Parts: sequence; C-alpha cells; structure tokens
Amino acid sequence: MADSAHTPDLRIRWREALVTARGGEAGPDPLPYAENLLERWAEPQRKYHTTAHLTAVLDGIDVLAAHAGAPDLVRLAAWFHDAVYRPDRSENEERSAALAERALPEAGVPDGATAEVARLVRLTVTHDPADGDRDGEVLCDADLAILAAGPKEYARYTAQVREEYGFVPDDLFREGRSGVLRQLLGLPRLFRTPYGAEEWEARARQNLTTELKLLEATLP
Repeated sequence: MADSAHTPDLRIRWREALVTARGGEAGPDPLPYAENLLERWAEPQRKYHTTAHLTAVLDGIDVLAAHAGAPDLVRLAAWFHDAVYRPDRSENEERSAALAERALPEAGVPDGATAEVARLVRLTVTHDPADGDRDGEVLCDADLAILAAGPKEYARYTAQVREEYGFVPDDLFREGRSGVLRQLLGLPRLFRTPYGAEEWEARARQNLTTELKLLEATLP
C-alpha cells in the first residue's frame, strides 16, 4: 500500500495534471491510473524512491513551474520517471518511459503530449537536458533537489539509498557511490534553472563534497 500520508493529495495532483494534458477533452476516470502508479511507488524494494520522493519532485516542479513551457506534462513525467524501479537493474528509465507510452494514450492524452512525457522520463537517465529545454531542466532540477537538502534530510536520503542497495557489499557500494559523487561534482553545473542555480547549487555541492570525504575515509 502507498503511504497514506501522501496519497490523497497525490491523487488530486494526478487528476489535475492528467485533465490538463488532455486539453479539455473527455477521457477515462483518472483514478485507476493513479492507483496503479501509487502501487508501483509503494513497492517493498523502494526505500528512497517512494511516494515521499514523488511528492518532493512534484513540489519542486511547483517551485520551478514558471520556467517550464508545459508544467503539467512535466508533472506527468514526474509520476512516471521512477514508476518502474528495481535497484538491481539498469533499464528502469526506459521501462518507465515505455509505461507512459502505453498508459497515457489509454488515459486520453494526445500522442504529442505522450511523446513529450516519455522524452522527459528518458532524460532522467543522464539529467543532462539540452540548452533551452526548459521542461527538461525543470524535471531534472526537481529530481536532483534532494542534493540540496539540509543535513538531517540529506543524511536520511543517503541512508535510504544505501538500504535500497543492501544487496551490494559495503566496499563495492562505497566505491560505486564515490564514483557517482565525483561525476556529479565534476559537472559544470548541477542545476539548470535560474532558481536551482541560485538556491540549490552551492548547498548541493557542499553536501556531495561532505559525503564523498566520509566515504573516502572508509575506502581501502
């Protein structure tokens, strides 16, 4: 079952985004689609990629919405971006995009809008939208906003990520996670929207640097 603290509001947010994406046209009841997605987001292998993360990404999109060209399509992409999630597999984003391509036309979303949602979902593989891709910038910034969290929330995030990868031995996890952190810190910018660059970039880099130092202290 999905986290009851989040689901009533999430169902409303799903309905609003879906109805807007339909362009005013009638369509099937949005609720069964929301229920299917919420069940996916509540699967037991998830510790970080849960309905709480979905809610946080949607909240981030709300903050950044003025930067987007089609904010409700970005919101639908948030719903689908980790709808398929297995930490031991590498094709999660592609399978999530394919799910959107199947579900959204059935739910009454036009083909062009469906294609845009799927494109945005696939962007979360790299979090590297092209210059001028405002919708991509909003989704990627909202998805990465956790990196700029306060110390307690960031520590909870890293603990949840470690729990999701509990099947990986400690030394291999530390090595892999350190590589991810170095790659992120090597990017010229983590956030592409003006708000993200101004409000999140410096704190995110501080969090990543601190985590990397802690991990490197325990590496052989």
